[in-house]
Amino acid sequence: MNYGFVKVASAIPHVKVADCQYNVQRIERQIEEAESQQVHIIAFPELSITGYTCGDLFSQQLLLEESEMALFKLLNNTRQLDIIAIVGLPVIVNSTIINAAVVIQKGKVLGVAAKTYLPNYKEFYEQRWFTSALQLEETQVRLCGQVVPIGANLLFETSQTTFGIEICEDLWATIPPSSSLALQGGEILFNLSADNENIGKNQYLCSLISQQSARCIAGYVFSSCGFGESTTDIVFTGNALIYECGALLERNKRFCMEEQLVISEIDVDRIRAERRINTTFSANKGNIDGKRAVRIATEMVNAQPFHLTRRYPTHPFIPVMSELGERCEETFAIQVAGLSQRLVHTHSKSVVIGISGGLDSTLALLVCIKTFDKLGYPRQGIHGITMPGFGTTDRTYQNALTLMKELGVSIREIDIKAACLQHFKDIGHDSTVHDTTYENSQARERTQILMDIANQTNGLVIGTGDLSELTLGWATYNGDHMSMYGVNTSIPKTFIKHLVRWVAENEMNEVGRTTLLDIIDTPISPELTPATESGEIKQKTEDLVGPYELHDFFLYYFLRFGFRPSKIFFLASLAFEGTFDQATIKKWIYIFFRRFFNQQFKRSCLPDGPKVGNISVSPRGDWRMPSDASVEAWLNEIENIRID
Repeated sequence: MNYGFVKVASAIPHVKVADCQYNVQRIERQIEEAESQQVHIIAFPELSITGYTCGDLFSQQLLLEESEMALFKLLNNTRQLDIIAIVGLPVIVNSTIINAAVVIQKGKVLGVAAKTYLPNYKEFYEQRWFTSALQLEETQVRLCGQVVPIGANLLFETSQTTFGIEICEDLWATIPPSSSLALQGGEILFNLSADNENIGKNQYLCSLISQQSARCIAGYVFSSCGFGESTTDIVFTGNALIYECGALLERNKRFCMEEQLVISEIDVDRIRAERRINTTFSANKGNIDGKRAVRIATEMVNAQPFHLTRRYPTHPFIPVMSELGERCEETFAIQVAGLSQRLVHTHSKSVVIGISGGLDSTLALLVCIKTFDKLGYPRQGIHGITMPGFGTTDRTYQNALTLMKELGVSIREIDIKAACLQHFKDIGHDSTVHDTTYENSQARERTQILMDIANQTNGLVIGTGDLSELTLGWATYNGDHMSMYGVNTSIPKTFIKHLVRWVAENEMNEVGRTTLLDIIDTPISPELTPATESGEIKQKTEDLVGPYELHDFFLYYFLRFGFRPSKIFFLASLAFEGTFDQATIKKWIYIFFRRFFNQQFKRSCLPDGPKVGNISVSPRGDWRMPSDASVEAWLNEIENIRID
């Protein structure tokens, strides 16, 4: 299976201006190389068969005939190949010349995409030689002995995807032709270009492509002229760029004198999922102007071995290091804005939060600190409550006290052991049986204490549960599951560590920094069962429900893009190669889906909390799901996954 990936290539061949035979030889060589790497569709620069900088030579009959003969040769020499190639050349239509992108496969011309917007300003003079697609009345053209469709509204359908084409300046237009092509089904957009270089232009070009691929919810493959074009007045350095929904997948090295072939895979499954979810995209279909798209079927080809070259990060919620600081700062800003509004609205200058010495309560406390400082409220209005229980270790207990002291909040300690023992006696539970009742009674006792102190102080109970725990249902119903405002509800566990570390390294004194770093290094645990004889944490969450880095990976691709379990497993096997074997990944992805479906009832009644990232499981936000939906289809697919 290729799991919805379409392998595409952007080629930058050597070119000799007006030497069509030479240019076709270079194009043919790169087509063959791309075919050997299982590329499905390859695009070449604008007017790649003749060269873009021919100038008035485009009016010469010999050059026009040579370009068509060169295309005929290319068709003949690649007729045994499955790959679809898009090449540029001038095409004569009823005594006019069209700047065209010709789509070829297996010796056939499938269609001719015509350039719509011809630049005729500054260094560009295209209207001197070419006619715009807007003036084209013909819908067919004879080329290389074949009568084929021509126009700016062509969509090419393969067994894997549907793609459309625009040419250079079309992208720079106020409403690019690719917008209409995308709305009519084009999932991958190709641009054959001849953009020359100016200082600062490349950055603007990349922003244009990024925005257009994001706006169209599409893949975008860009290929522009490189070394060999005339430098009489301008310079071409060659840009090979592949984008997907606004994100750069792959690019070439600029100012390179060598031929280049940039290859990546565009995830059509993701594009389709994003379009299904985004109702604005479908609503825009009513605004399609101009001619309706002409759909052209491509040749069926035999399935080939699939090898994914693009890489997926193990931690999709965590940005690259250069962006991490900014992301942490922005995350805190959103959390603080959410909590600030709730406090101002309720006229409350008091919050109550249970401090365990663990990651989640630490992050929630830091958010409260930043919120109170922003509002100008005294930190003493933050009531940090530490509630030692049967499993509390000295490490987490001391870290909780030290952190609260360093941050200057009001500290209260309430031991819950006696209350829980009385509760066990009242309900007739054996306190030596460390089962679910034993554990959840402690969580609910703590929540009751927090709620009552909130009443005492006219404050709000701040929830500490995070996105990862809510996805897995790793919370006690009406225990730590409940609060008056949950500030961590859309932040995954893997990112919480980075948020806490960012504060430790940028905003704390030595004692505070040491405490926060030790909290990060502490095993994740609810500490609801007694510690070991040496006082170490015995109950480790990740031993019970699985590694959070795996679960965060699963939830990202399941909730963000709606991927099926087999595809998520495939991606996880590549991303975590050398860290987790396939048997381990299969074990925990099964647990993930089983828990996700079975624990929906907890998410159906979540407290309020701000959406911070692009995923939320709030029933008032991103996720609405019946609590009794069947998981069988997902588990059956996981059971059928074969381990290599």
